[in-house]
Amino acid sequence: MKSDNTITNETKTWLESVVIAFNFCPFAKRELLNNRIRFSVSHADDFENFLETLILECELLDSNNDIETTLLISSNAFADFDEYLIMLDLAQTLITAQGYEGIYQLASFHPDYCFDGSNNNDAANYTNRSPYPMLHLLREVSLESALEHYDQPELIPEKNINTAHEAGLEKLKSILKSCYQTKN
Repeated sequence: MKSDNTITNETKTWLESVVIAFNFCPFAKRELLNNRIRFSVSHADDFENFLETLILECELLDSNNDIETTLLISSNAFADFDEYLIMLDLAQTLITAQGYEGIYQLASFHPDYCFDGSNNNDAANYTNRSPYPMLHLLREVSLESALEHYDQPELIPEKNINTAHEAGLEKLKSILKSCYQTKN
C-alpha cells in the first residue's frame, strides 16, 4: 500500500503536469502556488466511510477559510468507474441532504474517467482522468467570483476538449502514467 505522502505527491504531480500544464482549470495554478489546496487521502474502502470523510472535509472547509479547495483522494476504493459513478451520485445526494448545496460543488476525477457517450479512447476524457479516484470540493462563492473575471467561462469545457485532442491520446496517457512514483 502506498503512503499518504506518495499518493499526495503523485496527485500534485498530476495537478501540475496535466491540469495546470494544459490549463484544464484556469484557477488551479494560483491556488496551488498559494498553498490553498488541501490534499486529503481517504483509506475508506466502502461508500459509507468515504462519504463520511466527504462531510468531514466540508466541515473542515466551513471552519478554515485558508483552504480554498479540497481534493479528496480515494487510496483503495472505487477503482471500477461504474462503482465510482454510484459513489459520485451518492455524494451529490449527501451534499444536498447535509445543506451544502450552493456552498460546495463537486468535480469528479478518476483514472478511467469516460464522459457519457464518449469512446474510452477519446483524449477528451483526460480532462478528468487522474491518478486516483477523487472528488474535488470547490467553494461555490469562490468559483462564481473567479468566473466573473474570466472571459467566456462557458467555453472552458470546449477549450479543454480541443486542447486534449491537440495533445493527443498517447501523449496524455504517457503524462498520466509518469505521475506515479511507483509504476502501477
